[in-house]
Amino acid sequence: MDQSLVLMHQAMLADRPRLDAYDKALAASVRGGVVADVGAGTLALSLLALRNGASHVYAVEADPGTAELAARIAERNDLRGRLTVVRGDARSVELPEPADVVVSEMMGNLGPEEQMMEVLGAFNATNLAPGGRTVPERLVTRLAAVQFDGEGWGLWNGDFYGYTLDAVQEIAEPAAQLHFFQRPPTLLSRPTTVADQRPGGGASRLDAGRSLTITRPGRLHAVVGYFAATLTKGVTLSNLPSYPGCNWAVWVWPLRHTPVTAGDMLRVRLVPPPDVRDVGRWRLECGLRKGR
Repeated sequence: MDQSLVLMHQAMLADRPRLDAYDKALAASVRGGVVADVGAGTLALSLLALRNGASHVYAVEADPGTAELAARIAERNDLRGRLTVVRGDARSVELPEPADVVVSEMMGNLGPEEQMMEVLGAFNATNLAPGGRTVPERLVTRLAAVQFDGEGWGLWNGDFYGYTLDAVQEIAEPAAQLHFFQRPPTLLSRPTTVADQRPGGGASRLDAGRSLTITRPGRLHAVVGYFAATLTKGVTLSNLPSYPGCNWAVWVWPLRHTPVTAGDMLRVRLVPPPDVRDVGRWRLECGLRKGR
């Protein structure tokens, strides 16, 4: 198995808020029926489904090496008759019986990179029982204008122990980057939604020409992109603000540090690459219009 995948699963399993949120969502959704875990990986969500009373879990995994490992985990835990590993692309898999609950965690740092809602829509059309539930039920991608608090791109300013490091801005490329916030950034605008997905809702559509209205004075450092997932009613999961152990970074599109005041308008347009999984090539077009 690819060791990078092992390390990825290691980071995900160490993310306790992530697991706790899914545990709560499954506790509210599983009522003794059949559960399908789409993109099952090392079976974390499958095991949580069993813990919350699922009668049987179908763990669907496309990667052959990961599916083989999942089968070994199931065998070591003596889950024969309670958990079945199904190797294959979830968009074309047909289970032996309908699932009462379908659960998945295929959120990228921005949200739609792994095309989770499109995959779940195709899977549910064949496998979800009438009246069945999907966890998560909604995935929203948002953008916001921010000022960093002494970290990341915000370091290249005029306040370093009485000295200035702003010359670095002249040679550092303001290209998209991933960032784990150590301290909450100052939100200079209200977040705006650029994608709002539900299972079966079709391909992700990003709203073009959105506006971020500056609501407080500050120094504009960047626009950040992040996701907010509604797992089930009352249970949400987001990667902003960051939290200890979070395995998702936030996408940051740096800007030349610019003083802004309330009423200024930042026009933004998030442009995905031809293949949305090519996460490093998501572009942000933007322009600032000063208020009167």
